Order: sequence, then C-alpha cells, then structure tokens
Amino acid sequence: MRIGIPRETRDGETRVAATPETVKKYVATGHQVLIERQAGKAAHFDDGAYEQAGAVLTDSNDALGADLVLKVRAPDAEELSKMRRTAFLVGMLDPFDAASNDAIAAAGLTAFALEAAPRTTRAQSLDVLSSQANLAGYKAVLLGAHYYGKMFPMMMTAAGTIKAARVVVLGTGVAGLQAIATAKRLGAVVEASDVRPAAKEQVESLGAKFIDVPFETDEEREIAQGVGGYARPMPAAWMARQATLVAERCKQADIVISTALIPGRPAPTLISAETVRSMKPGSVIIDLAVERGGNCPLSQKGKVVQEHDVTLVGLTNLPGMLATDASALYSRNVMDFLKLIIDKDGKLVINREDDIVTACLICEDGKNLRNA
Repeated sequence: MRIGIPRETRDGETRVAATPETVKKYVATGHQVLIERQAGKAAHFDDGAYEQAGAVLTDSNDALGADLVLKVRAPDAEELSKMRRTAFLVGMLDPFDAASNDAIAAAGLTAFALEAAPRTTRAQSLDVLSSQANLAGYKAVLLGAHYYGKMFPMMMTAAGTIKAARVVVLGTGVAGLQAIATAKRLGAVVEASDVRPAAKEQVESLGAKFIDVPFETDEEREIAQGVGGYARPMPAAWMARQATLVAERCKQADIVISTALIPGRPAPTLISAETVRSMKPGSVIIDLAVERGGNCPLSQKGKVVQEHDVTLVGLTNLPGMLATDASALYSRNVMDFLKLIIDKDGKLVINREDDIVTACLICEDGKNLRNA
C-alpha cells in the first residue's frame, strides 16, 4: 500500500504526520511511503532522514494521491482536489466542523478523525488530544513566564525577598494538569478549578489547591461527573457560583491559564471582562480555549493584547511551538491507530466491531456519517 505524508499547508502549522521513526516502521511492514519534500522541515526532520528511513521523496500531488493519506489538519479544497476518490484519510480532522466533513465526503474519501476516539484505556496509545494537550499545558506556563514581568519562584536575596507567583488554572483536563505540574516545578503557588469532583484529588496530588464550588442539587452533582472523560455544560446557578469564586481568585492571581473546553460547543466564559478589569496590573491570562471562542471574551485569536494592563495571550497551536516533540507523539498516535484499520495482509479495512474505529469514522465512500 502507498502511504502519503504531505506537507501541512495551514498557516502556522509546523507539525508533520509521520517522523523518520514511524516511516521506518511502515516501510519495514511492506508499505511504500511517499513524503512531500520539506514536509518535516518545520519540525526539524530533514529530507535526508526520511530517505534513510526508506521513504520516497516526492511532490504534493503524489503524496496526496496515495491510497492512505496521513495529515495533521484537515485538507483544504486544493488538497482535496489532488486526492483519489476511495482513498483513506487519517488526521485531526475536527469532527464537529460540518463544512469540512461535507467537503471530505464530497471528495469521495473514507476519513477518520482521531480526536473522536473514546477516552478508554485501550485508546490511550492513540489519544491525540491527550498527547498534544500535554504539550500545550507545558507551553502555556512557559508563555506565562515569558509575558509575566516577574519571577515564578520565591527567591531570597541580600536585596530582599521576591514573592512566588500565584497561578490559577481553570480546567484540569490533560492540559490543565500539565500546567499545574509545570507551574509547581517553576516554584509558583498554584490553585485550580474544574467542574468534575474527581479533579480535586488529581489537583491536590500535584501540590495545588482546589477551588471547590459546592453542589447544591443532585442534578448539579450528576452533570459534573461528565461523559466519557469530558466535561458537560453546568447549570446556570452553579456557573454563577463558580464565576464568583474564580473572579476572587483571579483578582489575586499573577497568571491565569484557562483550558476549559466542551466538545462540539463554544468554550464557556470563565473570565469576564469585569474580572480582567479587577486583576492586578501586569498579570497575564493564557487562553488555551481561544480557538473555540475563548474562556475570556477579551482574548483575541492568534494575538497577544493588553486590556486594563493585563496581557491576554490568545496564541493558537501551542503544541506546534514544540513541533519536534509534538510530531513525534502525534505520529506514534497515528501509527497505533493504523494497526486497527490495516489487516495482516497490509490492506485497509473497516472493522465495525471496533468501538475506536467506528467512533473515529466520519466519512465513508462519499457520505458524511456525522449527518447520518
């Protein structure tokens, strides 16, 4: 089978869907790997390394014209025009983007969106959201340290004592937990908030304080459990109580890192404009939810702005700022997923008895299964 790895064309996308490590393994199992020249350059994988791994260097037409195309982001219209009908496509395709799904289906492709994999033990090795969110949480703290005009750790010097920075993390999924761990390693005093009661133990195990919003009804407690490892929208009354507590903590914070997302929905507003106005001069907000509208209405996608002497960082694709490691982790996730759709004879198959395969399958033979 021919496996194609094109160069990513989306602005700011530095990752690549296969590294020399994974290419070598594909070739060892009898597949021909066609990789577009310079596909790995932004992630510091040169063409020579791919050739040594057994790949064939080619142009975008050949890479996109393969039997199986591996990508990081969903293909645009020009890329789709170069792909063969009946080809298989695997990548982070955003299963909630109806227009993109329709375009992929119209191109006659069978496509798998890896973000849709269930959060189960068996799916951990191919969980692209977790592998990339880990890096995003780490990078978010480094960005906070960069834009914050003071030190993170407490430091005692002959000239006096510097107080430790106070960091608040909103949302304690994979990115949030990594942000907590990284901020603690840098010496900050860390607090964190999440709707899920189970998050409290995880937060405290990392040495942070949990911002506990009490539940007043059984309905609130049930909704807070989430579904499949994801948070669910909370009732307005609980959100109001959380907003009050979060606002108080943000007023005292030096850096706020917000990571709260709900699949298929706009990001919830956790930091109001009024809260930003009340924050200390020189404080920083890193809004990791900015691609879905942001956890703060003052965040601007792709920009770093100042409002009320607070720096709001709305940079997107933080994993892409760590492109080498992000590509290495992502490519391994992809390789583990391919084990589920390539049989022992090296042919592409769809096993409808496999819950991971069926969850990720968004288009088949020209049909958008998300509209089915």
